[in-house]
Amino acid sequence: MKKINVVGTSGSGKTTFSRALAQRLNVPCIEMDALFWKPGWTQSTDDEFFAKLAEALDCDTWVLDGNYSRTTAIKWKDVDTIIWVDFGFARTMWQAVKRAVLRVRDQRELWSGSGNRENLRMLFSRDSILLWTLKTYRVNKKRYRALIQNPQYAHLRCVRLRSPTQCQAFLAECSP
Repeated sequence: MKKINVVGTSGSGKTTFSRALAQRLNVPCIEMDALFWKPGWTQSTDDEFFAKLAEALDCDTWVLDGNYSRTTAIKWKDVDTIIWVDFGFARTMWQAVKRAVLRVRDQRELWSGSGNRENLRMLFSRDSILLWTLKTYRVNKKRYRALIQNPQYAHLRCVRLRSPTQCQAFLAECSP
């Protein structure tokens, strides 16, 4: 495993897992949200985003954290492993709620240099990450199931982790 994309619904724990895996393998962890979001919660254009992503992936090894289906051609061009963090709905929603509440409470900057922080208004808006998780959970499950069964990606190692215990076991088996 040299080029790994960790995917999963918002709140699934993919960022936490990606960071732990990258640390375990001693490789860079690239967070797609950090490439996409500009200061003031401004979204990058596709051209900007695709260029940033291509540049970030221009190295020998990495763990890429994120979905963004419109980037599949870029991010899976050289990927050798897809890890799908696929916890049950209740666990995923609980993690999303817990994360959102902690982010609002702590007012941590989400991506270094962006100044972006979550607030209460965001939690209850139509752009809420919690609403996003609710809307995309089943869609993402269907999409990733189809992608890992797609013959076009048969050459990739696909790992589906369905619990924190499976995640920990997978990490324990990994070595640089």
